Amino acid sequence: MAEDDVTGAAAEAELKKGFETLEVVQPDPSVPVHYIYLNRPAQRNALTPAFFTDLPRALALLDRLPSARAIVLAARGPHFCAGIDLSTLAATSSPRSADRAAASELLRRRIIALQATISAVERCRKPVVAAIHGACIGGGVDLVAACDIRCCDEGAFFAVKEVDLALAADLGSLQRLPSIVGYGNAADMALTGRGVPAAEAKAMGLVTRVFPSRAAMEEGVAAIARGLAEKSTVAMMGTKAVMLRSRDLTVDQGLEYVATWNSAMLMSRDLEEALRAQLEKRKPNFSRL
Repeated sequence: MAEDDVTGAAAEAELKKGFETLEVVQPDPSVPVHYIYLNRPAQRNALTPAFFTDLPRALALLDRLPSARAIVLAARGPHFCAGIDLSTLAATSSPRSADRAAASELLRRRIIALQATISAVERCRKPVVAAIHGACIGGGVDLVAACDIRCCDEGAFFAVKEVDLALAADLGSLQRLPSIVGYGNAADMALTGRGVPAAEAKAMGLVTRVFPSRAAMEEGVAAIARGLAEKSTVAMMGTKAVMLRSRDLTVDQGLEYVATWNSAMLMSRDLEEALRAQLEKRKPNFSRL
């Protein structure tokens, strides 16, 4: 058996062991799309310490799985996410040490570890589509801001609520939202803590598509994910990597980066297959990575 097959088989076996706070499923074995569901509906999917272990593990496994060409991040129950569980927040913010400097350093390390979980979403090489319904608050906004495409239903609303807990949001909203919705809109959300309804979220660019109902959103997101999964994985990974890197560069630096990237990746079998398929007027058959 090839090494890639062993890696994929091992990842699939690990996924079957399950997660404490997530459900990971492939609804249709013939479609290379996997869903990660936040799965604490009774607690409105509030984020616990186990979540911050579960999510990067799930993403790392799906990143290695050839049958996962696109990922949908969704949630069970009536709400997407109520933010960080308050008991988790209390435990994180109260490191036990008589030495104030040591306590501060411990708290800093804890925050950085939590940030890494959210950043794992955008660092995953596969495209991640967020399907948002109901409340998306605090840590939920951090989470969806790290996704590649964000969709919601008309009943969804968004709020950066950390200011009402007497703290600054520290898991990515303040860093990612300005480039998504603009500085003014991000400042409005972060400083007021107000709820932003779906229509306004669409107008400011926080989401790209709003569906009339949750069922319509689920159907629409499934279609988006299927479309992504049909494209070249090499192209998907490259596009995502270049866009993320270019976000923090000047235009000239970004152009230099993509030139370097494509000098290594442009001579792929997928490019040859895409051109051949165009000429033969058929669907391409891309490599499994």
